[in-house]
Amino acid sequence: MNESLETLQEFALSDRGTGILKAALLIVVGLLAARFFGAITTRLLRRRLGSQSVVMVRRLVSYSLVGLFVASAMREAGFDLSVLLGAAGVLTVALGFASQTSVSNIISGLFLIGERAFEVGQTVTIGDVTGEVLVVDWMSVKLRTFNNLMVRLPNETVLKSKIINLSRFPIRRLDQLVGVAYSSDLDQVREVLMQVAKDNPLCLDEPRPILFHKGFGDSAINLQFSVWFLTPNVVELNNRLPQEIGVAFARADIEIPFPQRTITVLGPQEPANAPSEIRAPDSTRPDLQQTSLPSD
Repeated sequence: MNESLETLQEFALSDRGTGILKAALLIVVGLLAARFFGAITTRLLRRRLGSQSVVMVRRLVSYSLVGLFVASAMREAGFDLSVLLGAAGVLTVALGFASQTSVSNIISGLFLIGERAFEVGQTVTIGDVTGEVLVVDWMSVKLRTFNNLMVRLPNETVLKSKIINLSRFPIRRLDQLVGVAYSSDLDQVREVLMQVAKDNPLCLDEPRPILFHKGFGDSAINLQFSVWFLTPNVVELNNRLPQEIGVAFARADIEIPFPQRTITVLGPQEPANAPSEIRAPDSTRPDLQQTSLPSD
């Protein structure tokens, strides 16, 4: 036991042991520094950048500090960094050719951060996928769809796609298409629709509701009734408004027509080139009576 302690003490007092202790101390300090400066970065940039930008900048700062302290610790431990740097250079070139897509995704992620088209927690439509933004990472954007599925989209794909932010602004407009019969009084239709919006607590008074004439259809006058609402109420209003319009139209005897088609069935017709029927002369008509000619 005493011999083991003496051996350990001699190793700790040697140059190599001192270097290893310094390396371990540097790694611990690096981890603490990365955590400390990461928290400071979050506090400083929270008001200026979006949440996903803060997360990515914090990771960049933390990983950079840890990398610097690990490199210093390896040099204190006696490793020759020049050899490692040469090998890292060759490895970097090889990985660069093999990971062009990854580099493209990282660069696209930087552009997405700069544009700030969306943030974590917002609802967006990217291409044909709609969902809540969960994570914006260096390589991809992760969405949670309304049926609770996680969809991963590469940053390069996101940058090239059409992005619709459904929750960027505090208010939105709902456009409800309505068709009324040609015999309807459009002034009455306007009054009924405006009253529906007034009675619905989810519809905003300002901006005011608008009624658009969308043209004459095959069986109805097409109208667009547009109301403004707070963005979080989109699902509830989208379900309530059509039902309330239907009830109000029924009370006011306003018809909502539906397409109708009339089919006429014709009987068999004679062909145009059919020979005419030869009928016997009518004996009751004197003008058609046959006369007998005298025989020779």
